[in-house]
Amino acid sequence: MAELLTNKLGVDAAELHPAATFEELDVDSLALVELTDIIEGQLGISMAEGEIRKGATLAEAAQALDIHAAADR
Repeated sequence: MAELLTNKLGVDAAELHPAATFEELDVDSLALVELTDIIEGQLGISMAEGEIRKGATLAEAAQALDIHAAADR
């Protein structure tokens, strides 16, 4: 998740920590849609659009990603 945020969306790596929200990181809803597409395209993990919301923390998003990765196996 950290690599995608920094390399694909230009988020400063120094700002990443588990309690940071996407809103605090200035990741808007359009970027979240793009992130969902990247997760599906590059990682093969299906997530519903809008499942990761602006107010979610990185820890919450990582947990959702883990759950979907396990379900997709």
